[in-house]
Amino acid sequence: MYDIKCDVAVIGGGPAGLAAAVAAKKEGAEKVLIIERDEKLGGILQQCIHPGFGLKLFKEELTGPEYFGRFVKEAKEIGVEALLNSMVLEIGDKEVFCINSKYGVTRITAGAIVLAMGCRERTRANIQIPGTRPAGVYTAGAAQRLMNRQNEMVGKKVVILGSGDIGMIMARRMTLEGAKVVAVIELMDFLAGLTRNRVQCLDDFGIPLMLSHTIVDIKGNDRVEGVVVAEVDANKRPVAGTEQLFECDTLLLSVGLIPENEITRKANIKINPITNGPEVNNFMQTSTPSVFASGNVVHVNDLVDNVSTESAIAGASAAKFAMGKLGGGDEITVTTGNNVRYVCPQKVSPNSDEKVSFYFRVLAPKKGVRITAKDGDNVLYTRKAIKVNPGEIEKVTVDPKGIKSLTVEVTEEA
Repeated sequence: MYDIKCDVAVIGGGPAGLAAAVAAKKEGAEKVLIIERDEKLGGILQQCIHPGFGLKLFKEELTGPEYFGRFVKEAKEIGVEALLNSMVLEIGDKEVFCINSKYGVTRITAGAIVLAMGCRERTRANIQIPGTRPAGVYTAGAAQRLMNRQNEMVGKKVVILGSGDIGMIMARRMTLEGAKVVAVIELMDFLAGLTRNRVQCLDDFGIPLMLSHTIVDIKGNDRVEGVVVAEVDANKRPVAGTEQLFECDTLLLSVGLIPENEITRKANIKINPITNGPEVNNFMQTSTPSVFASGNVVHVNDLVDNVSTESAIAGASAAKFAMGKLGGGDEITVTTGNNVRYVCPQKVSPNSDEKVSFYFRVLAPKKGVRITAKDGDNVLYTRKAIKVNPGEIEKVTVDPKGIKSLTVEVTEEA
């Protein structure tokens, strides 16, 4: 077994892992190691050639490669190391075990570990669409990789199921490459992704969005020949008699993302049932004190800038822990109030000296609302919002010093 020692080991070399590693190094960790299964750093952003990244963090619009390229450059300049072509199998007490293409079975001993494995797409098997099993059914991300990294056109007449951001971005991408996008079909009665992507990727290109609809059948033998679309009722069940056949040769699925937490569960780290990611405190520390987590492995973000911000906290905190500078103490569990699906981080120390940002998603879209964070009857944060939508993450920032409880809620203005 090949052995490596470091102060902070970061699992995953995407935007979360890169931001965490850079922050850990800047915080004073002597040796920071990124463990990445791909042959390059960058993660999913390698195939995201469209602009729209970095507006919050860098105050300018960048493509995916430009965005992660800045972090890769900085990481190399300050001495962050990377172990590429390495698949992590499990983590132990300050240990990471992986298979490396050069060294074989490898053990990394670290003062702290950061989980930054990202997420994966839900597939046709996850949502169980009836019909035949022809070629031409892809997840939106798989189609994006084929087109943007391997220069392979996946189809000419396309239907997209799900209004997630990747699906809407691929609707625009395929249109620009000459394909006909027949429609984007969404089960819910509201948009699943960012409003800006609906405007820039669907509305600007005249692509129809059909809310409260789903696909009930896939037609075709060797290749997709069409899909049957039906309206759904309030219980999300197809309404008989509303079926329509949409002829197409390709079906793209943009039906949700799943945080990659197999090794997290194997390590008996507490998982939040709503986010399907590890529960963390304001230091992005999991139920195992030496293990931190950030990015889409914790909860699925809508903006990479938020991923980088959260990951910088995780990396800096991991470095402090490895150097014995991160203290423990009592923690308060953050509770979800009216129309709030989840809040992250889920725990906070009332002894924290700095303000803490909490990210959350609402349960249902509403207009004219007030977002509030409070300790009992004491309001810690409040603001009005024109609208909220489950597809877009909201944020509150509070000073947790001395608080006894924390609840985040969204209420309609009178």
